[in-house]
Amino acid sequence: MKYLVTAEEMRRYDRNTVEKIGIPAAVLMERAALAALRAVQDHSCGRDTGSRTALILAGTGNNGGDGLALARLLCEDGWQVEVWIAGNTGKASEQWTRQRRILESYPVDIGTKPARREYTVLIDALFGVGLSREITGEYLEAVERFGTLSGYRIALDIPSGVEPDSGSILGAAVRADETVTFGFCKRGMVLYPGCEYAGKITVADIGISERCFFGSRPGMFVCERPPEELLPRRRHDGNKSTFGKVLLVAGSRNMAGAAILAARAAYRIGAGMVKVISPEENRVILQETVPEALLGLPEELEESMKWADVAAIGPGIGKGGDALLCLEKVIAEGERPLLIDADGLNLLAEHPEYTARLAEQGAAGRALVLTPHMGELARLTGETVARLKEDPVRFGCGLAARLHAVVAAKDARTYVCAESLPVGVNVSGNCGMATAGSGDVLAGVIVGLMAQGAAAFDAAVAGVRLHGMAGDAASARLGQHACMAGDIAEEVGRLWNPVQE
Repeated sequence: MKYLVTAEEMRRYDRNTVEKIGIPAAVLMERAALAALRAVQDHSCGRDTGSRTALILAGTGNNGGDGLALARLLCEDGWQVEVWIAGNTGKASEQWTRQRRILESYPVDIGTKPARREYTVLIDALFGVGLSREITGEYLEAVERFGTLSGYRIALDIPSGVEPDSGSILGAAVRADETVTFGFCKRGMVLYPGCEYAGKITVADIGISERCFFGSRPGMFVCERPPEELLPRRRHDGNKSTFGKVLLVAGSRNMAGAAILAARAAYRIGAGMVKVISPEENRVILQETVPEALLGLPEELEESMKWADVAAIGPGIGKGGDALLCLEKVIAEGERPLLIDADGLNLLAEHPEYTARLAEQGAAGRALVLTPHMGELARLTGETVARLKEDPVRFGCGLAARLHAVVAAKDARTYVCAESLPVGVNVSGNCGMATAGSGDVLAGVIVGLMAQGAAAFDAAVAGVRLHGMAGDAASARLGQHACMAGDIAEEVGRLWNPVQE
């Protein structure tokens, strides 16, 4: 698990490390500078850089102090170093002032502007996580001028101008080639658009570890486990029933595509049996394209619910009377784990009485997973898409708490939200997956994992990661422009045994 912290969480963990554990702040700063030095050395290793030149843009807070400490270490390593100070030195932090005094004994050029246009490396040590308002004045001028200089850009802790919690850009921001962040990764470097400014991210261990949590863990994480660790364990003596029975209510008259994609994905992720409830008009094409699947009609839904281990409803069902009746039946069953996607979510938004029943069931322990994209989440919450995009985590968590459900809020990043649990953020995937049917594949992946015994939250976290990794593989093979949902479903089955072409 890779934690993503807010600025306030990071300040708390930093303070705990110094005050409760007893590691001096000066030691942490020295370790941060050493970590940054390693990044510079790794970049320049083996390169014919001639006279190695470094420019450090330093603010007057502790992030700037990290930069001053790095200036000393680079000087000792034989670099020609300039420090460009931006800000009021009369209000500098205690650690910054200490590092500035030490630096007086070293041949480092210190000024208020750069002396040249080209450097081997450019170090951004202007703000760190302390920035909370839009950049203006001399700081804006510094960030803009810094962007015109030539050299490999390394940001310390977080690129200056990236809001550390949301990833929004506060007027202007440094676009780094690499970010060396200290202790824990900051949310803003992983969320859009901040992730586009961070470049390669290195999380450096400087002594701020999980020991500093003291019962207060970060509220967000990224799952980075490999595919083979995300699947439920498979019994060698198992059979098709052992590996789970999925009931999939999908498709509408002569519209079977969503049902096909979701069913294939459920099988590819390892479900033992999949039964598709769809109108009679879809029977032939389903038999031809997913011959492994069992087929049933909407009027057989109640009996089929007794057969299933887990149910999913929504992909391609439309919003007509038949679809509404199917939704009513799967909700009325009341016990089996249930995933609701696509048109199922739109029907929920139009019929709050069903939402209230789901909330009662969720509170009573029924495992529920909702997989809305931003438009569907807007309809479920009554908010605009623009408002949701400002803080999708808050609204995703709000819906999860209201329904006692797991909510996988889908956007450029997908946020898996549940009551009393940290938010799981998925960073796999690419824009080639923004294609019709991709969400149907995700629904099949998650419900297939649930059928094999995965808890709802774990299935959603693993499902969005595996779905994104399959999308990455499909885009790598075909190109982002050519990627289709069916390609993603097929790549799900190749994640553990890639086909060499």
